[in-house]
Amino acid sequence: MRIIGGIKGGLLLKAPRGLGVRPTPDLVRQAIFNSLGEVVLNAEVLELFAGTGALSLESLSRGAKSATCIEISPHHTKYIKENFHTAGFPSDAFKIVTQNVYIYIKKLAEEGIKFDLIFADPPFGAKTKGERSTSHSQKLLDNVDLPKLVKPDGIFVLGNASRDIVEITPQWNEIKLLKHGDSTVRFLKLAK
Repeated sequence: MRIIGGIKGGLLLKAPRGLGVRPTPDLVRQAIFNSLGEVVLNAEVLELFAGTGALSLESLSRGAKSATCIEISPHHTKYIKENFHTAGFPSDAFKIVTQNVYIYIKKLAEEGIKFDLIFADPPFGAKTKGERSTSHSQKLLDNVDLPKLVKPDGIFVLGNASRDIVEITPQWNEIKLLKHGDSTVRFLKLAK
């Protein structure tokens, strides 16, 4: 796994071994950032279920102003910190929080903090059989506080398993959809 583009393009990133983390594959990240283009420049980024922090680090490499990673696992946050230090980005451009994503979303909403870009590529979870997904992706779409974190022209980039039946809730408009293997990536804006 590596940073694909920008000033740190080609830098190898470390990831924990085992099934505890499923990093967003390089080809999927490349497709995401090709789709976003210049939206990343000077963006304030939030990455939920950060895992390795690859989406945040890619954003910083491509000119984002700042990135905040939320990851519940202290083991995984250790790798994110190590990758950040290896990349050598300015320390004031990066924040990592070891916390439950849903608790921290509520805290950010209460504080009125907003972001230009929010990334979430959470664990896929169990397969659904013709039923509405119960995955973290669906829980994020259903979350009443998450839309409060998106700036008016901000974008929420959400990954989910292609096999899942994910319902786009009324607070979101889907503006783009990418599919790669078992991964689907949705680009969402706030509904007007």
